[in-house]
Amino acid sequence: MLISILTLFPEMFQGPFEHSIIKHAQQKQLVEIEFVNIRDFGIGKHRTVDDTPYGGGVGMVMRVDVLHAAIKQTISRHNLVKRKIILTSAKGETYTQAKARSFSQLDHLIIICGHYEGVDERILKFVDEEISIGNYVLTGGEIPAMVISDSVTRLLEGVLKPDATANESFSFKNSDSLLEYPHYTRPEIYENLTVPNVLLSGNHKEIETWRSEQSLLTPILKRG
Repeated sequence: MLISILTLFPEMFQGPFEHSIIKHAQQKQLVEIEFVNIRDFGIGKHRTVDDTPYGGGVGMVMRVDVLHAAIKQTISRHNLVKRKIILTSAKGETYTQAKARSFSQLDHLIIICGHYEGVDERILKFVDEEISIGNYVLTGGEIPAMVISDSVTRLLEGVLKPDATANESFSFKNSDSLLEYPHYTRPEIYENLTVPNVLLSGNHKEIETWRSEQSLLTPILKRG
């Protein structure tokens, strides 16, 4: 799979993508992550990428012509069929595990990092989806792009051990709303805090039942 990240700040990704699962996935050639500097498509000798908003207002707005040029060049260099173009935006659809799974089935995911006060609304004619990672506002789309890339990469076949993601939060076969059951390890007793007896029983059927019950109960206790 190829993930193309269109950003004004490619250097922001150096740390997060050079460690752990994403690093190993790239080394195994299960995913390729490239960075397209939007500034390279800027206007004039100063490579201008934004301008003041029509109608007035605070801040700067990213230009549609600049972003569209970056998108077109990225598509033309790879020309992969199963492709989606997404724009990170506080106004977008809230990102979910189900959406991560659908993105992991693509050959090419293009992520545009929004910035400044916003993006010229006309860019929506050239993207497939707007995605928000939550009901809050960030300085730019780089952190959401990291979140999306991480969540998609770990779902790719061969990145993790088989069935590693089958029973984690939001990944249960019958529901995307369940949370993962609690986990415990040694020591068995720590500051008078004990491991549930059922997990020490060796009865796998009872353990499975307990875990299923906890997966149903956890969203109520933690999220109300």
